[in-house]
Amino acid sequence: MSRSRVDPERHATRMAAKQRIMQERIARADKEQGVLLVLTGPGKGKSSSGFGMLARALGHGMKVGVVQFIKGAFATGEEAFFRAQPGVDFHVMGEGYTWDTQDRERDVRAAEAAWEKAAVMLKDERLDLVLFDELNIALRHGYLDLDRVLDDLQARPGMQHVVVTGRHAPEALIELADTVTEMKVVKHAFKDQGIKAQKGVEL
Repeated sequence: MSRSRVDPERHATRMAAKQRIMQERIARADKEQGVLLVLTGPGKGKSSSGFGMLARALGHGMKVGVVQFIKGAFATGEEAFFRAQPGVDFHVMGEGYTWDTQDRERDVRAAEAAWEKAAVMLKDERLDLVLFDELNIALRHGYLDLDRVLDDLQARPGMQHVVVTGRHAPEALIELADTVTEMKVVKHAFKDQGIKAQKGVEL
């Protein structure tokens, strides 16, 4: 497929106009604060995006924390990698997918223990960014008190960033968040083609 021909002068004019708009937006964005990011939706990539931000923070010499809800029945590449990095406080607190455990009381106990760990992180001013992976799943199933979670998030240090992942983010959390991204499915190797989870992609 050949590229369509674009008039260079017209392109330069459009890009100059866009540049002015972006420069004005950047100039108006003068607030400095920790942000709450929620990554939700049925599409793949929520945890991967969260761990990408974790890597970015480490690249800036920041200290980070991770609490993984639900996950825990199998080893993952992100756990192996980030545990080996300095400045990372990493906790896998789940006991596996809810359809595998089939024990609500056990799942509630695991989620509550995980939130106790998360709440400690939310009081720690030394942590610049914390990732609560699959927290939305625990909230969706009612394993945690949503009001307590929201209160703890709001009471965190002013410059601490928080990333929350998982499908079905509750509306109250979406309202509280500064940035929300919803991933959608177009195609999925497992569901559409029966390709099992692959190391480096899902594991």
